[in-house]
Amino acid sequence: MSARHPIIAVTGSSGAGTTTTGQAVRHIFRTLDVNAAFVEGDSFHRYSRPEMEQAIRKAQDQGKHISYFGAEANDFERLEGLFREYSQTGSGEFRRYLHNFDDAVPYNQMPGTFTPWETLPESTDALFYEGLHGGVAGEDYDVSKYVDLLIGMVPIVNLEWIQKLIRDTSERGHSREAVTQGIVRGMEDYIHHIVPQFSRTHINFQRVPTVDTSNPFSAKDIPSLDESFVVIRFRGVKNVDFPYYLQMIDGSFMSRMNTLVVPGGKMVFAMELILTPLIEQIMEKKRNAKTQVDWLQK
Repeated sequence: MSARHPIIAVTGSSGAGTTTTGQAVRHIFRTLDVNAAFVEGDSFHRYSRPEMEQAIRKAQDQGKHISYFGAEANDFERLEGLFREYSQTGSGEFRRYLHNFDDAVPYNQMPGTFTPWETLPESTDALFYEGLHGGVAGEDYDVSKYVDLLIGMVPIVNLEWIQKLIRDTSERGHSREAVTQGIVRGMEDYIHHIVPQFSRTHINFQRVPTVDTSNPFSAKDIPSLDESFVVIRFRGVKNVDFPYYLQMIDGSFMSRMNTLVVPGGKMVFAMELILTPLIEQIMEKKRNAKTQVDWLQK
């Protein structure tokens, strides 16, 4: 963690809804006039899409599994290195993973490939990470220890699978069978690399549908926000003003001492209401740290 060069990360599985949270955080940045550097977790995959397909076939021939959730398909050490460098200097290297033709055309590349590594913009106020592994940790790496605000997006698993199936088939051109195989193939990595992150997060947003999602593999649409509740768990966040949130968010209630439940349709509002003061505090610490350094250098 770093007062001078803070890092804010949204972490969650593929199909978990990290994009929604990312949009809320970006809106907060605009409101607070925060100049953030943006990093996508997919850019730290080890393999392009053709290389990953080859790696999957090779693993299957050996009776093994490989998935985008695990260490074999991701460079966790380089991700930790970026977070460490940014927290120390406010700089580092990033690239982009081009998911589809809309992403790839401006770079004159094919989908499923990476842009070249480049240096982050200078003089940013914070680093914002959005992806699968913002809180990942293992024997040789610990990304989470550099994150000043770690936000988890954790829909119940059936909803997560529905969102992934529909997104990957409608937006990324994958077949339903391929997406299903990917879910099965990634289960071990999901348990060992994705799930443990949510015990390290400062806040988790877990969407729970109020409609039947018993068979996610036959679902034709994604349950709407209005067909859901969102369970919000706080960990290590001081001075949480629960009475204020209960007053401001109609239909909300407390299910535990550290857990607020809000109607799904209020999710984005709740995110902005909760995260705005936390990001303000981080920016205030940054300003105070800068003032102290400037004073010492005089």
